[in-house]
Amino acid sequence: MAKKVDEIVEEVSKLTVLELSELVTALQDKLGVSAAMPVAQAAATAPAGEAGAAPADAGAASQTVVMTAAGANKINVIKALREINQNLTLMDAKNMTEQIPAEVLKDAKAEDAKAASDKLKAAGATVELK
Repeated sequence: MAKKVDEIVEEVSKLTVLELSELVTALQDKLGVSAAMPVAQAAATAPAGEAGAAPADAGAASQTVVMTAAGANKINVIKALREINQNLTLMDAKNMTEQIPAEVLKDAKAEDAKAASDKLKAAGATVELK
């Protein structure tokens, strides 16, 4: 079994991003599953896991990061979204750039919200912190 898996991993690593996206879609259709976590749940999961790691900041105010415009370079914004929330699929991140305004992080610690905001702004998006 391990040899089969290694062979598959080797073949998949040779695919382009577009081919990989098509493969994921084909597997989801064939198996009747979805690799995507719902966006609201995915956004809420990331800060919750980090909150336990730094109990000293438990009193910090929570903020929501809202992307109000994706900007001219959507590819960089999509990359930034996937760095911020690694549970987002490529399609989820793409959809977020098209369905504006989009909540990127909800009830995140102030420092996490600031870091996410800075990444998105550097990628060319317009962001609000609430």
